[in-house]
Order: sequence, then C-alpha cells, then structure tokens
Amino acid sequence: MKAENFERWKKNFLLEQSVARGSAKPIGGSVDEIHRSAVNNTAMLAWCANPLCSVEPTGSKEEQLSLISWNIDGLDGDEQPERARSLCSYLTEYSADVVLLQEMVQAYMRFMHRRLGDAYNFIEGPADGYFTMMLLKKSRLRLLDHHILNFSKSRMTRNLLVAQVEFEGQKLSLMTSHFESCKANSAERMRQLRLVMKAMSQAPDDQTVLFGGDTNLRDHEVAAVGLPGNVVDLWEQLGEPEKCRYTWDTRANTNNEIKFKCQFRFDRVYLRRASGDGVLQLEPRSMALIGLEKLRCGLFTSDHWGIYSTFSVTRT
Repeated sequence: MKAENFERWKKNFLLEQSVARGSAKPIGGSVDEIHRSAVNNTAMLAWCANPLCSVEPTGSKEEQLSLISWNIDGLDGDEQPERARSLCSYLTEYSADVVLLQEMVQAYMRFMHRRLGDAYNFIEGPADGYFTMMLLKKSRLRLLDHHILNFSKSRMTRNLLVAQVEFEGQKLSLMTSHFESCKANSAERMRQLRLVMKAMSQAPDDQTVLFGGDTNLRDHEVAAVGLPGNVVDLWEQLGEPEKCRYTWDTRANTNNEIKFKCQFRFDRVYLRRASGDGVLQLEPRSMALIGLEKLRCGLFTSDHWGIYSTFSVTRT
C-alpha cells in the first residue's frame, strides 16, 4: 500500500475511535511520569522495572543488553525536522544496543545516517514509501545476516525484518514488524502474529530471539491466537505495570486530535529464551516509555511512545 493510502487508513482508524470506541478504554487522570535530564532538556519517562534491578537509563553496559522499539510516525509531515532531531537526541541519550523502528521514511533515514552512522549499522526493510529499520550498535553487535519475510496477504505491504547478529560471542535473532493497521483488519493482524510466533519458535534452540514492533494488537486478539509456551511478553514478565501499559495514548499524546480518547498497548516486545548448556541468556530487567516530552513545536516526537527496555545477560 502506498504511503498516501496508508495515511487514509490512519485517518479512518482515528475516525473509528471517535465514532465507536470498540475496545478502546475511555480514561481520566494523567500519565504517571518522572523527570530526568536528557539531551539539552528534560525528558519524561514512565519506568517499569524488576524490583531487584536498578532502573537508571545508563545506555549500554557489559552485563546487559538494551533495546528501543518505536513507531516514529514518519509519514506525518508536520514539524518533521524538529521531530527527527528529537528522535536522534533520544537515541543518542539512551545509546541502546538495538533500535527497532517502524514507519520509517527516506527523509528520516538520511538524517539519521548523518547523525548516528558512526555508532550504528543500519538495516532497512524495502525502502518504498514507509518501512521498518534496525540500528545495531557497532561496538556491541556484529551483523551476520538479515532477511525479510513478506506477509503475503497484507494489504499494506507489511513484513517481518529479521537479523542474525553476534553478541558476546553468541548468536541472537532480532525481529521487527509493523502489523496491519485499523480495527477492521483484525484477521490479518492475527495471521501476522501467528507467523511471527512461528518464526520465533523455529529459531535454533541455542539462540535468544527478540521481537519488538508496532503490532497494532488488541488484547483479545493476542488471547485468541495465544503465545507459544517458550515466548514471553516483556511487559507481562515485569508484572504488567500500569505506567508502561499504553504506548498509543490519545489523551496524553495530542499529535492526533480525536474527540474520544483511547489507550492501546500496540507496541510490544517479545522474548524467546535460548536453551542449552553454556548459552547466553537474557532476562527482562526494566522497561520505560520514552518520547513523552512535548517539543517546542507543540508536537511529540511521534504519536506513539517508544519502549526502552533492558535485559540482564548471563550464561547457563
């Protein structure tokens, strides 16, 4: 689907919410936030962590792996230069080992190459219109291979981007996707979830698999499909904290103005642990919502909050 057609899909989705909220949750109150210093300004984060672990966002550490997943809303042309600068500031500040981005467009990608190309290797999906992209920190991860699995029945040219990398001498499989948008496309979205779960489950047993992306999933769709026994949802593993529940929140995020306010946990991170003697294990450590600061232009970096997550690294 061309970018302009997807924009129509997006507007139709917003209209759906203003007419019939469906599974959206009307809300009151405010987003729980804490403040910390960011690049030349104050960034707001909602932190959710394993109580046994520190929650300070310190970027890469030898004993942990850090990951950001974020739909950056690159198709929205409003205030794009300032939003692109803000995105790069967040990525520089958090210095995540792995960055998984959705709704990437060429203008953003060119800007990011100039700002972040020294620190990261870039892996792009099919660069026609809008696409997904991975950034892999050069000092921490070595790219071995990557490929794209197309969702053959997608009307929006959606796919799964997969990269094989080496981290701490161990192979990891990294995945990102942007599932079918809009309430009416539930069946295709669930089909895409099944394909991703199959891909995660079929990866070699001695590899850890991480997926992060904008799934557009409603909770009842996940319940209908079910997760394999060896795949866990990061947010659930950390105790389902309210502060990190909703990544698409039209009350707190005013980039899209709609009459009825709603919240969804569209953006999700899934983990399939490796098995076997001596293999590297990743254990969920913390997660935070990022991008909660309104910019000088009056918009947020994206209409989605980003997810910043960390994993402790051990060997069995």
